[in-house]
Amino acid sequence: MINFSRRDALKFSAGLTLTAATGSFSCWEVAKAGSIEIPTVDKLTVRVLVDSASDIFFKPQDVSGVRTEPGRSTDPKRPLHSEWGLSLYLEPQRGNERKTFLLDFGWTPEAINGNMELLRLDPSKIDALIMSHGHFDHWGGLLGFLERHRKDLPVDLTMYAGGEDNFCPRYVKMGAGGDLADFGTLDRRDIVKQNVKVVLCEAPVVIGGQAFTTGKITRSSIEKVLPNSLVGFQIKDGAGCNASHYLPAEMEGKVVPDEHIHEHATCFNLRDKGLIVISSCGHVGIVNSVRQAMAVSGIDKVHAIMGGFHLGPAPADYLTKVVAEIANLNPDVVIPMHCSGLNFIQEAQRQMPGKVLTTTTGTRITFGI
Repeated sequence: MINFSRRDALKFSAGLTLTAATGSFSCWEVAKAGSIEIPTVDKLTVRVLVDSASDIFFKPQDVSGVRTEPGRSTDPKRPLHSEWGLSLYLEPQRGNERKTFLLDFGWTPEAINGNMELLRLDPSKIDALIMSHGHFDHWGGLLGFLERHRKDLPVDLTMYAGGEDNFCPRYVKMGAGGDLADFGTLDRRDIVKQNVKVVLCEAPVVIGGQAFTTGKITRSSIEKVLPNSLVGFQIKDGAGCNASHYLPAEMEGKVVPDEHIHEHATCFNLRDKGLIVISSCGHVGIVNSVRQAMAVSGIDKVHAIMGGFHLGPAPADYLTKVVAEIANLNPDVVIPMHCSGLNFIQEAQRQMPGKVLTTTTGTRITFGI
């Protein structure tokens, strides 16, 4: 188990109410620090609700007890909507107990809502929401999803987010002059309006008795944050993040390269198989993410690494080294999605032949078959 200092425990004390420029948010909590009891599941089914590619010719695959099957629209005149972004519908099972978690929400509500309908996934079964980090292509569909389905979801619905910086404004550089363009700010007031409680998982958290999160990820590998967005540690018009809660005072109001301080991974311990680590984008490094899951859980065996690895923009020499580090973790299977990149898939197939499974929007992945 990973241990936290007394300073960390004070910093991340449970029930901390965050205050923004507009007042208090009593439905916000910061996860209590300390060791957690890692749950074990017998089976996990993952449905790729939104990703950036579709393939109507996708064929079933089986590797190391992991099965992928095509998921196609139930309406032959309406295709599944693929877009840059990610959303995963997670269904773990322990004994007769089943849970359903929705991890990330894609770029647009049209994609997540439409695909949920076309795949005949039942939103009323969702027990909890998880948000990996503050990029628009991972939360852009959230509010539209809640607007349509909040009445069907649990009254005491909770969303587990990585940390306060999930709510910072993001920017990207556009045009020849590199002018800053708005890349979205998730306004917590909109979440409060939907009566959703938010837990900031800066420390590891158990979700629904079946999943666990890594908490803030230690950066100990050769990996570095590749260029992505910029982040503003600021509050504008009542929306934004409380920089002073985490950062030196001189950072308040600044727009800087995004280091994704509180991106976290979602994990499962599959009985007799080991860890399944889901990295939605992996800006902080996929090796770092898996090592953190191992440290939190005390489990060394890695069954599967899946999700977005953000290695599409990686230089060739750096990519080769990172894939070698992933191979050293000796996972049974690697399942790249979203921002992992074709370059990653090709290099992983070269270094880890027989271990790479590909997916598309709609794919069903079953662990523990």
